[in-house]
Amino acid sequence: MGLVKVKMPNLGESVTEATVVAWQVKVGDQVEKYDTLLEAQSDKVTTEIPSDYQGTVKEILIQEDETVPIGTEILVIEVAGEGESGSDESSEPEVESKPTLETTPSQAESRASAKPSNHSKGGRFSPAVLHIAQERGIDLSQIVGTGKGGRITRKDVINYEPTSAENKPTQVKKLKPELVQTSLDPQPQPELKSEQNNKPVTSSLDSQQEIIKADGVRKAIAKKMVQSVTEIPHAWMQIEVDVSNIVALREKTKSQFMQTEGLKLSYFPFFVKAVAQALKKHPMLNSSWQDNNIVLNKDINLSIAIAAGDNLFVPVIKHVDNLSISGIAKEVDRLALKARSGKLTSEDMVGGTMTVNNTGTFGSVASMGIINYPQAAIIQVESINKRFVPTADGGFKAADMINLCLSFDHRILDGLAAGNFMKDVKANLQRFNNENDLY
Repeated sequence: MGLVKVKMPNLGESVTEATVVAWQVKVGDQVEKYDTLLEAQSDKVTTEIPSDYQGTVKEILIQEDETVPIGTEILVIEVAGEGESGSDESSEPEVESKPTLETTPSQAESRASAKPSNHSKGGRFSPAVLHIAQERGIDLSQIVGTGKGGRITRKDVINYEPTSAENKPTQVKKLKPELVQTSLDPQPQPELKSEQNNKPVTSSLDSQQEIIKADGVRKAIAKKMVQSVTEIPHAWMQIEVDVSNIVALREKTKSQFMQTEGLKLSYFPFFVKAVAQALKKHPMLNSSWQDNNIVLNKDINLSIAIAAGDNLFVPVIKHVDNLSISGIAKEVDRLALKARSGKLTSEDMVGGTMTVNNTGTFGSVASMGIINYPQAAIIQVESINKRFVPTADGGFKAADMINLCLSFDHRILDGLAAGNFMKDVKANLQRFNNENDLY
């Protein structure tokens, strides 16, 4: 017999630390290869970490809700094998457990023997499982869980297909919000698996106050926002743009676009394209401040803000400068669907070099965004409103006007650089006049 030290695995490019959301095992548990050991969270994405070994859990080194660097030893498993016995810790092999995103044949075989359990009557489910089941009208009592001890996982719900009329999904009664946290985390969240966790997440201090337990996503947002406003000296600029040409072009092409592309044509892709084009001429906006140096990013990867329930996710459109408006529209739609169905991965969330935020969907006309650390800038696209504006001949016309608001890192950029960038974004927007501009 020997001891194996499991480390916090690499959860994605540029991810340096992760938080233990929930342990799925305890000391003394027997684990099979591919059994889920824990759920770890980084950059708002929660990932199930499977075991690479079969054995017995001997020691848990990290507590729940504790954040540790990637590569930190988190668990000790006793395994069978020649050359691994002995109590000398210095001779014990150290291996890194990596998340398995796809089910392998070995995993399917090992999980096939897991005993199914009916969780529908007083059972416990992760918020992600509850959300997907409610959204799709699936009765969880019809699903056989493949997780440890028959636990129903997010993948079980997503892959569930009724096989008969008796197994046809039925509408699940919506649970009271005080019993579970209802965040839209991209990966499964911890089960409510103890008496303590089954207590309401809100508790009254007195008749005028209450405490609301922050979920993992909200904690990740809070940490990033505090880091941004603490380390980055924000400066702000606003310009207005006449986008009557874009309104007319969209109105002319939206029906045909729906027929040919299968999705609605919104205004947002036009602004993403205009920003990407401007970044080509103004690379300082596509940079970051690191160790008293300015790091220029050669790739243009724009982060876009997507609201999902009470949470905000910022997935990334990679190499957006190579995409047409049509291509951008498809990427925005794809990432939005993944965010709202809880399917975003770490890969979707990393690598952004600047952020474009569509605050106009809320009717906002002016706002100051907090920069998505460590980027150098964020631009807010406000709502389009009809206004009378003066014309060159001294008259007035009704125009579709929009405000664009830029927050930028004043360590990297001054007002002149920011103003020239915004001037080019404006010029790019006013060039979209032809249907060919969509492709």
